[in-house]
Amino acid sequence: MNDPFVKTRSPLVPTAPVTPEPAVSHDHVAVVVEMMREMSRQSDPQEMVKLFRQRTSVLYGGEHSVSLSRRDLDAPRYRITRSTRWREDVNPWSEPHRLPILEGGLLGELLYGDEPRVLRDICVTPTDPAHELLYDARSIIALPLFDQGVGLNMVVRMSSHPAGFDHINIADALLTGNLFGRATNNLVVARKLETAYAELDYEMKLVAEIQKSLLPPRLPDIPGVDIAASYKTATRAGGDYYDFFDLHDGRWGVLIADVSGHGTPAAVVMAMLRTMLHGQCYQCASPGELLEHANRQLCNRHDRFSGTFVTAFYGIFDPASRTMHYSCAGHNPPLVVNRRAEVRELNQALTYPLAIERDEEFPETTTRFDSGDTLLFYTDGITEATNERGEMYGHERLLSCVREDVPHAQHIIDCVTHKLLAFTGGGTQQDDQTLLAMRLR
Repeated sequence: MNDPFVKTRSPLVPTAPVTPEPAVSHDHVAVVVEMMREMSRQSDPQEMVKLFRQRTSVLYGGEHSVSLSRRDLDAPRYRITRSTRWREDVNPWSEPHRLPILEGGLLGELLYGDEPRVLRDICVTPTDPAHELLYDARSIIALPLFDQGVGLNMVVRMSSHPAGFDHINIADALLTGNLFGRATNNLVVARKLETAYAELDYEMKLVAEIQKSLLPPRLPDIPGVDIAASYKTATRAGGDYYDFFDLHDGRWGVLIADVSGHGTPAAVVMAMLRTMLHGQCYQCASPGELLEHANRQLCNRHDRFSGTFVTAFYGIFDPASRTMHYSCAGHNPPLVVNRRAEVRELNQALTYPLAIERDEEFPETTTRFDSGDTLLFYTDGITEATNERGEMYGHERLLSCVREDVPHAQHIIDCVTHKLLAFTGGGTQQDDQTLLAMRLR
């Protein structure tokens, strides 16, 4: 066969024959136990193979070994993946282009035979494609390594003695070789997963950076109001969202929203919601009208993210009259705490979340604030955070910081985040957590 891709001579220069080592006299079981201990410590498949090669020379004897594979090749072709005669240590996983491909001959017959073999008193002919790897072999033990029931790989040890492997229990050797093969394969898979996770994590970092760029780059300067915010996702990206809209007449739109779930799917819906709101916030005359528009748009696309809904609170704050006209789509009602530490909720215009009923109407109402009042907007990732006993953080713990006599809104945010961290004991954050504090001077 004149195949330009088949190499009938290995490009790797063979070394001189190795002088046979004397037979090892210590207990066979002790050698196997020590080999298993060392294999269990390995995390690099290349190092695992080196270890196995060293130990098999002690266990089975012979001066040289060669490893071959028929994975992704048709009979009678195969790759030489390793040889003790090579001067260089080639990594078959990272350097597959350096592996010679041979066709037929003794190694091809053994590999495609799919059975363990011990050959005695042999002489490999010079015309064999693997002659330069087998030229001084007088006996051979061939151990197939099975994958999905097929011996895709094989380890072949060679001895210059005609009966060099007569002392070997081939069943034990086959079992040991296949245990090694599976362990090595597991390490290869683990390395691939590690690489894939690293690439995914990098992409998620980019998603998180893009998402955070959708949030206000800075908090607005609203006359008579001190503002602070905290935004913390459960994973790299999340579904919480807050925003401010300068309505250009002295009034400001204030929004907080929470997409069900978290992670990348929630972040995508959050980005869609932001686009919808920014495109209509100046055209819609009222909070209810804006939420109705967003709700219709989300329902029209609901087949693309079935089961997802969005809670949202949108209010238009007028600093001149210290009033807020608002509507609430299933979101946690913001809390208002006055200077006497009395608490009320903005819950007078509450209805269903967005993306549930396309024709849902969103009621509106207006509330008035006094000097010194504090508004606290939050998502349920704050109040539903749990400690090691399964207790929720809840409203009362949240209010404890608002009731404290602190000079600025940022102090309230810092108080909540620090107390929440102490409450959860630094455990895994289960949901996105967003806080927005507005204190009227």
